Amino acid sequence: MTMLPERWRASPVRAFFAALPQASRPMAAGWWALLVALGVLPVGFAFAMGGLVGAVQDGRPLTLPLTLMGVVFVLMQVLAPLHQAVGTNLGDALASHLNDRLTAACVQPPGVGHLEDPDLIGDLTVARDFDRGMTGPPMYINMGFLGPGLVQVAGGIASALVLFGFAWWAPLVLGGAWASTHWLLRESTIWRDRNTEEVRLAQRHADYAYRLAVDPAPAKELRLFGLQDWTVARFR
Repeated sequence: MTMLPERWRASPVRAFFAALPQASRPMAAGWWALLVALGVLPVGFAFAMGGLVGAVQDGRPLTLPLTLMGVVFVLMQVLAPLHQAVGTNLGDALASHLNDRLTAACVQPPGVGHLEDPDLIGDLTVARDFDRGMTGPPMYINMGFLGPGLVQVAGGIASALVLFGFAWWAPLVLGGAWASTHWLLRESTIWRDRNTEEVRLAQRHADYAYRLAVDPAPAKELRLFGLQDWTVARFR
C-alpha cells in the first residue's frame, strides 16, 4: 500500500504538475479551468444538438435551443486559442521558475566542489540544452502539445460518464479500447535513452567542444595551436 504513494511522489509527472502553480498560481488555475471546460463542451454541444432536434420534431419554439447551441459552439471556438495562449505564457513562467531553482541549487551550497561533480554537470548540461530547445521543444511549446492531449482525456472521461446513462457496459468498452491504445503505444511516446549516462556524457562533450570553438579565449588558442582537427576527431 505504501509503494504507490512513494512511486507517485517520485514521479516526474507529479513533479511537473506540482511545479505549475509554483510558477504562476493564477495562470495554472486558469489553464486547468479552460482545460476542463474544453473537455466538457463537446458533450454539452451534443446535448444542445439533441435538444434542438427534439424541439424541431415536437414543434416547440427554437429560440432557446438555438441560442444554447450557438453559445456552446462559440465557446468551443474561442476557448481553444485562449487555452493555447495561457499555456504558452504558463510555459514561459515555468521555464523561468525552473531556471531560478536551478540557479539557487548551484549557488546556495558553500564552495564550488559540487559544481565539479560529473553527475551534477551532466544534469546541468541536459537542463540547459533542453531549455535552449536543442534536445526537445522549449517549455512554452511543450505546453501547446500537452494541453490538447489533456483536453482529449477530459473529453473522453466526460463522454464515458454520459454513456452510463444509456448502458452500464458502454463506457467500460469505450474506456478500455481508449486506454489500450495508450498502453500499446506507451514506449513510442517517451525517449528513455535521453537520460542514459552515454547520452549525458555525449552532450557534455559536445557542449565542451562547442565552447572551445565559439568562446573567444579558447577559440583563439584552438586556432593558434592548430587543435581544430584534434577537437573534431574526438567525435568521429
